[in-house]
Order: sequence, then structure tokens, then C-alpha cells
Amino acid sequence: MSKGSRVAELAAVDLGATSGRVMLAEVGDGRLDIREVNRFPNGPLPIWDGHRTALHWDVPGLYSHIRDGLSSAARQATDLIGIGIDSWAVDYGLLRDGRLLGLPYHYRDDRNHAGVSAVHQGIDPAVLYARNGLQFLPFNTVYQLMAEKQAGTLELADRALLIPDLIGYWLTGQMATERTNASTTGLLGADGIWDSELERTLGLPTGLFPALIEPGSELGPVLPQIVTQLGLPSSVTVSAVASHDTASAVVAVPMRPESAAYISCGTWGLVGVELADRVVDPAARVANFTNEVGADGRIRFLRNVMGLWLLSESVRQWQREGTAVELPRLLDEAAQAHPPVELFDTDDPGFLTPGDMPARIARWYAGRGLPAPAGRAPMVRAILESLAGAFARRVHEAASLSGTDVEVVHIVGGGSRNRLLCQLTADRLGMPVLAGPVEATAIGNILISARTKELIADDPESARALVAATFPPERFEPRTAARPHHLKATR
Repeated sequence: MSKGSRVAELAAVDLGATSGRVMLAEVGDGRLDIREVNRFPNGPLPIWDGHRTALHWDVPGLYSHIRDGLSSAARQATDLIGIGIDSWAVDYGLLRDGRLLGLPYHYRDDRNHAGVSAVHQGIDPAVLYARNGLQFLPFNTVYQLMAEKQAGTLELADRALLIPDLIGYWLTGQMATERTNASTTGLLGADGIWDSELERTLGLPTGLFPALIEPGSELGPVLPQIVTQLGLPSSVTVSAVASHDTASAVVAVPMRPESAAYISCGTWGLVGVELADRVVDPAARVANFTNEVGADGRIRFLRNVMGLWLLSESVRQWQREGTAVELPRLLDEAAQAHPPVELFDTDDPGFLTPGDMPARIARWYAGRGLPAPAGRAPMVRAILESLAGAFARRVHEAASLSGTDVEVVHIVGGGSRNRLLCQLTADRLGMPVLAGPVEATAIGNILISARTKELIADDPESARALVAATFPPERFEPRTAARPHHLKATR
């Protein structure tokens, strides 16, 4: 039997920073049919710790939703053979003797500032970048672990598991660290192994994270008691996919890497290119670009942009004020609103934590003597114009720093449904934008599992061709000729 001639079903557990979902897909023989079987909310859980209100993740609650989703998938499937798990990056659970010690912290919790200072006192940021290739983000795992060390909680743990690895452990009893997510910790060296020298320099315990496994590896069979509880087939296994959600999303970008950039747009906007090798020169560090591992040993050279967090947090604020917000109507109104007098800095640290986002944006303008957008539609227009400007700027930087001749930009994820954002981004770039698929992360998750199970050809080009045929992207042409339609690399 040749690869791709069998049709079977796979489940994808896809955990985002604002929602999670379990998807069920039929894959094989040129088919990629995917549908949602369970969707559930996710977000920061504020808990008083005796001194302050700290932000955590309700991971046990997420696990309960995942179990419900997998049970539903089992009832709907006729040949469920595999499960893959992905989530946001950097966050983790601490364990001792296999037991979770407490709710994992949320990366937006403000404890990280002390961890940043402690790490940078131990190692120069330029040296750190040369070792791990990561952009500076105050919530990178290495900073969070230093905050744990200062609080005295790290000494209680004998293991740490990143969020998708923790879910995988609860399903299979097997502990491992999947490589794409490991590359976001700041503790993975350029040689691809855990940087024990860095851990010793910072006074962090060595061996805290378990051994690395590659995307496409089999983690193991689901524990028998869980098979019984959820009604799963006894033969179903959990595969290690590209467990960092952006890594899975990039797998599903229907692009030619040598001539395209991508924007994986959801809560965050991840803007970059796919490369064969890291770029860790001083210019890349100054531009704050990261080098994260992708599937097939590729490098995701990208930069984080605040993303649709700015819009969703604004909508939540208006809802808290008692306003019913219909987002499609609001976007239509925003399309007719005047553009802002000036784009605001979407990456301003003041926008990182939850709160009254419209008031913060208004203060940004007021602090510079500029009129703030007046009203909800003008505020949404300012958010989307500023995001489009940030996306365009980062695409230009990614092309220049990496030596990639970018001719087209792909937007995938939830942001690809926002037609106004896609059009504004094309306008700012002066080049075509191809939007979709929306569920790129879940699709990439499924594709890695399908390759592992030999349901499709085991190469990235075939997987991307299948995505393009199944989910044809929508094309947005720039409405202005003010910018070049081709970004010639200058590296």
C-alpha cells in the first residue's frame, strides 16, 4: 500500500491563548477533511496568592475539556488512530514525583520582570542571543524559571513540562520535551541540545526538562484507563507534532519558503520567514528577531507583534462597560472610519497585560500630543492600521535580515478572517497577501500526525500542496502603488 492510499482519522488538540479546540480530521488518498468537535474558552485565571493577584492557567480545566473533546471525537470517528497536541509556547508546569505542584503561571503575569533582571545580571544579553537565538521577550521560559528560583519554588520540583508535553504526559504517562517548543525556552543551545552550561551559569537545575523528541515521533499509546474512560480505540497513540502552535501553523502555510513571508495571526502576530539556518548576527538581535525550530529541522526566523490581542481586549472592555459588540458590524464601520493621524506602537509594553485597552491606546496618543481615536469604530481602525503597519515593517526586516526575496505574504490563523486587516496589510506592504487557512495550527498538527502515520507523503512540500488544494487562499491586492511589489533581499 502506498502512502496516502489509506484514509484514517486523526484528532488535533489545539490550545490557543484565548481558546482551545479539539479537531477531527479524515486524512489520506488526497483528502484533508477537518472539523471541530469541541471548542472551549481559555484565558488568564487571576488567583490571590497572599501578596498579589497572580495570573495562572487553569490547565486541569483545559484537560477536562480536552478529554470531553477526545471522547466526542471517538464517538464520531470510525478509524481514529492518532492524537497530536499543540499549544502556545514558553509556559510550563512544575512536577515532583510525577505530580503537578500547582497551576502553571500565565506568561502575562508580572513576576517575570525580576527574572529578566536576574538573568541579565548572570549573562550579557548579546551573549545569551548568540547562544539561544531568541528575541527578547520578558516571558521567555528562562526568565520565568529565574523568577521561580527567586521565589523558592523551583527547588521543590524535579521536572518541568511545557504545556503540550504536560497534556501528553497525562494521556500517555510518558515524559518528553518536543523540540519546536523547547526552542522557545531560551535553554536550547545552537547545537540543538539543552544548554547545561547556561543553566549552571544562572544557577538553574540541570536536567529539569526531560529528553528531547522530534516532531513526527510517537510519544506512546494512551493509558488503558483513559482509553476506557473516554471510549477511545485501544490502539490509538499520541504523536509528537510541532507542538509550538506557531510551528504547526507554519507547517500549514501553503507557501514557497524561498519567496514568501508568513504572518500567523491570532492573539499574537508572528511575522517571519522559513530558513535552513539561524541568523544570529548583531543586526538580527537589535531588530529583536527570534530563531525558533520548526518542523523538518527548519528555522522560523520571526518577530512577535502584539496581534489581535489589542482588538479582543478592547472588545472585552466595551463588553465590561455594558455594550453589546457585534464584531462583523464593528469591522464594517471601522472600514468606513478615517485612518488614525499616526500609527501607534503596537509593541509598547503597556499593552501586554489585560485591562482597559482603549484607554491605554488613548493615553499613548495623548502622551505624544496627538488626538486619540474618538469612538469604537475609529479605535478599531487605528488598531488594525497600526497592526498592518507593524506587520509590513517586520516583513521588510525579515526579508532584509535573512536574505529572502519576498514576493507574497501569507496570513494564516484567525486573523485571516479579518478581511479589513488583510487588505490594510496588503496596502502597507504594496504586495499581494494570501489569506488562509483559518485553522492553520490544527491543520499543521494533523499534517505532522498524518506523515507519522504514513497517511500522506512524508515531505513538507506535499503537505503544503494538499493544504493549498483543500483550502484555497483568498488574495488581496494592494490598493496603492506607493510601495514596491517585491522585496529584494539586501543581506
